[in-house]
Amino acid sequence: MTGGFAGNIQAKAGEVAKEDYHGAKALVSGAVKSKSRAYLYPFRGIIYFITHKSLWKPFSFRILPTLGLGLGVFASLLFFTYLPQLAILALINGPLAVFTTAFLILNESSTIVNIISRNFLLRDALLDTFDGTLVARNAIGIVKEGRQLRSGSDPISKLGKILKNPFPKLTLKDWIRYFIYLPLNSITVIGTIVFIFLQGQSRGSIIHSRYFQLKGWSSFQRRDWVQRHAGPYTTFGTIATLLEMIPILSMFFAFTNTVGAALWAADIEQGNTRTTQGTAPRLRETAKKDT
Repeated sequence: MTGGFAGNIQAKAGEVAKEDYHGAKALVSGAVKSKSRAYLYPFRGIIYFITHKSLWKPFSFRILPTLGLGLGVFASLLFFTYLPQLAILALINGPLAVFTTAFLILNESSTIVNIISRNFLLRDALLDTFDGTLVARNAIGIVKEGRQLRSGSDPISKLGKILKNPFPKLTLKDWIRYFIYLPLNSITVIGTIVFIFLQGQSRGSIIHSRYFQLKGWSSFQRRDWVQRHAGPYTTFGTIATLLEMIPILSMFFAFTNTVGAALWAADIEQGNTRTTQGTAPRLRETAKKDT
């Protein structure tokens, strides 16, 4: 049984490496050529969230337990793992190991908190925030595809029963991808930049999972859309990753990044972004069937 599990992990690792290798060229060129300004949406999410108190309700209900989790994880990693990791990185980075180790612990704590909170503590709250932002932006039609809406005084109070399952949980591939690229942080500056970029690529590919679900797109349509807009999604994911690496504030940025993703989705629906240039996945698939 152990051999079968190890073989499965090895196969998955090879699959992950191949996926990232073949996508690297397209991501770099796409990020440079992109005119969608997707990198601004995380910052727009911050402004929109701060200026729309009606979206604060899901955040306020989860703030204490998530802050406690974040502080606990960061303090534990700092206390138990800083010196061992410093000793290893000192052999590679010399005096700079003091900073690279601190950055590595920030990354590790952020990842652990995100995994736990997004799959348990914040799952429903982030879903309500995404749907509530769409309602606030008058994208009511698409929200109705995934949940019931009712009368209410603000976007969050209008959200009713969920008709479609929310955000997907972290997969085995996601775990493997993180641990494969974690050693990159041992390479001073460049390794850390590459690591964040790769994390941004992974994060960017799932930020619109709820939007695609509401659209009713197949796995082919989702993959087609993300691949054709790989640059914008990677830049968004990279900025979002950097923001959520900030201790204590990572939870706040998890919500603002969700708002930013919803604002982007609303703009796509309303044709207010360059991302909508080109044929939509649904139309392309229909065209293929007609030919």
